[in-house]
Amino acid sequence: MNFIPKYFPELNAEQQDQLARLTPLYAEWNSKINVVSRQDIENLEERHILHSLAIAKMITLKPGAAILDLGTGGGFPGIPLAIVFPETHFTLIDGTGKKIHVVQEIVNALGLKNVTARQTRVEELKQPAAFDFVVTRAVTTIDKLLGWSQRLLKKKHQHAYPNGIIALKGGRLDGELKLLPGKYEAYTEIFPIDRYFKESFFNEKYVLYVQG
Repeated sequence: MNFIPKYFPELNAEQQDQLARLTPLYAEWNSKINVVSRQDIENLEERHILHSLAIAKMITLKPGAAILDLGTGGGFPGIPLAIVFPETHFTLIDGTGKKIHVVQEIVNALGLKNVTARQTRVEELKQPAAFDFVVTRAVTTIDKLLGWSQRLLKKKHQHAYPNGIIALKGGRLDGELKLLPGKYEAYTEIFPIDRYFKESFFNEKYVLYVQG
């Protein structure tokens, strides 16, 4: 099923085409360098592309904003978001060189000018106060993400939500949220993804926002 036109009919023809090309591109690269499980390759549009784009339902990223995709893996959520928000700049980082190689090849194939891919660990980034948001998918617990991200976030806000972390999460979040320092209790918000997408895969999956 082609989910993108169903949930994002406002995208132009080029964006629709770029998103449609992701599945064959990943299938080709995954046969050479394994960055996505075989089961997920067969369901890439739903489990990776559409899942990434839940963030685009939660927030509209502004032109000129800078986003860090921390632990991007094969390029999620950064690449789908970069297609949907072509005037927003995305920096995709991962510590595994082969994954960043695949990311760069896919970025090149799609002609994305708003993506920088780097093999590095977040602790090694020397860009303090450079990003509006840090986005992640299946990386680590939210307290660790907050600890890594705070120094990287801009002080000036330009979105409806103050600068912070936007993490794709699954399962019960109660225990994980308790790991946050007490002062952050009032600065978190949970968005159930099944309010945006009706497929059963998205049950008990969330976009978690934490102000930085």
